[in-house]
Amino acid sequence: MKKVCLLLPNGFEAVEASVFSDVIGWNQEEGDGTTEIITVGTREKLRCTFAFTVLPDLLVSDVKVDDFDALALPGGFETAGFYEDAYREDVLELIRAFDAQGKVIASICVGALVLGKSGVLHGRRATTYNLNDRIRQKQLAAYGAHVIPDQAIVVDQNIITSYNPSTAFEVAFTLLEMLTSVQNANKVRRLMGFLE
Repeated sequence: MKKVCLLLPNGFEAVEASVFSDVIGWNQEEGDGTTEIITVGTREKLRCTFAFTVLPDLLVSDVKVDDFDALALPGGFETAGFYEDAYREDVLELIRAFDAQGKVIASICVGALVLGKSGVLHGRRATTYNLNDRIRQKQLAAYGAHVIPDQAIVVDQNIITSYNPSTAFEVAFTLLEMLTSVQNANKVRRLMGFLE
């Protein structure tokens, strides 16, 4: 079984987290059955950007990187406290540990800024939120990433980044492809109605 660590800082955007749980869950039930998702929070009780409360399976301090095959990270809103939790040193260290082992890391929207802050995107191609004068992309570049501004999803070796919430499902399917196969991911896409 390939386990995905769904890393949830307080203030994360619910829709960006849910695509990972849905795609990985659909694969477990209807695809090749080889994936499982474990939610990992920065707190015992998390509040999403827009009103949901979530109780994660594990806390960051409980995670053993060797037990997982991939890390998934949604973005969130500054006004909801996302960066306050996402930029904690234990979160950044967890990201570094996944990257050091070459494990797949998938982020959506401003989740890439957390990867950038950790240092794993230094000198690598990536993207992040692309609207509002590209302020977030400029922040990502300041972390040393080579920003690809107009590409919706950027894959550089083991790391997937994307530029806004509209890319969320495709990021999750790309993660599934990297963990299983293109054929299997396309089967799940068809079953979920994304392919005819």
